[in-house]
Amino acid sequence: MAQISEQNTENGPQEPSAPSDSTAVFGDVSATEMPAGLPSPPPETGGVPAHLRDLTDRARTYVEAASSANTRRAYSSDWKYFTAWCRRQNLSPLPPDPEVVGLYITACASGAAERGVKPNSVSTIERRLSAISWNCTQRGMVLDRKDRAIATVMAGIRNTHAAPPRQKEALLPEDLIAMLETLDRGTLRGLRDRAMLLIGFAGGLRRSEITGLDLGRDQTEDGRGWIEILDKGLLISLRGKTGWREVEVGRGSADATCPVTAVETWIKFAKLARGPLFRRVTGKGKNVGPDRLNDQEVARLVKRTAQAAGVRGDLSERDREKLFAGHSLRAGLASSAEVDERYVQKQLGHASAEMTRKYQRRRDRFRINLTKAAGL
Repeated sequence: MAQISEQNTENGPQEPSAPSDSTAVFGDVSATEMPAGLPSPPPETGGVPAHLRDLTDRARTYVEAASSANTRRAYSSDWKYFTAWCRRQNLSPLPPDPEVVGLYITACASGAAERGVKPNSVSTIERRLSAISWNCTQRGMVLDRKDRAIATVMAGIRNTHAAPPRQKEALLPEDLIAMLETLDRGTLRGLRDRAMLLIGFAGGLRRSEITGLDLGRDQTEDGRGWIEILDKGLLISLRGKTGWREVEVGRGSADATCPVTAVETWIKFAKLARGPLFRRVTGKGKNVGPDRLNDQEVARLVKRTAQAAGVRGDLSERDREKLFAGHSLRAGLASSAEVDERYVQKQLGHASAEMTRKYQRRRDRFRINLTKAAGL
């Protein structure tokens, strides 16, 4: 193994900022407060008794655990956008009024919700509607999404603006190998990135599942799973959307492309014993910090290495950047693994075979020819 060389310290991920004018306070609810999931602690004179405060705090923790951190961040940002729009229109977001919400989603669809911003996609509008409903529920109020002022408008938006989903490009084995060659195996960061790409591909993992891994069970509060290194491969225990599942990652045919070897090498040179598996490399590339990587780093890694490797070099750099993301690894495994479909479905943790087929970019869509079967 080449001597570990110096690298520049990584910068933290840049989160998109919410509108600056979303800090208005409507009634007793601040537009900038993070949705806590439960009402604010009551005053000393009433509400929850003092001896139940600990249970109230614990209940908040459980409510947060009901949704992913990414979902909570998105809902918080969407709520700020909504309250900022209400402020500009001299409207109140609470209590929830279906007519106000209907006007807001109309503004989103027409590009009038935010200054200088193009119309939102249907998927973004649907998420913002869900965020408004969720935030109202957390404040003890109910937004009737079936009200005609919302439901009819939303149906019209879907019929007018809905478009087929834009799937991320699948990274095939030859693409992944080329991407691995762009990484410096003589650096800590190169070893870590190599392990993330290989385990993400071979395990068919989501980006949050990659960065959420720990070295062992029950080692961190924010972990989403852990690994066990065995003679024949890597056993990954994951907490997903539908509960816990196990993912088996076998050893590869060569050390250079073996995901298990890559993980073992990263653990060895990073001198990891406990806690998050994938962490920040600090101190000009000489040290490994204690903090877990943000899952956005996986998407950045995939984009960066795909660009460097010249994957889809027939396209412009801007178009290529849009094609690849963390999901490209999952789609790559689903598209290239020559095994029975049910094994791919299990690996990806899909509840239905139909969902798995959406990831199989190279599958033979005409394998079953009903035209010939009908006698034509």
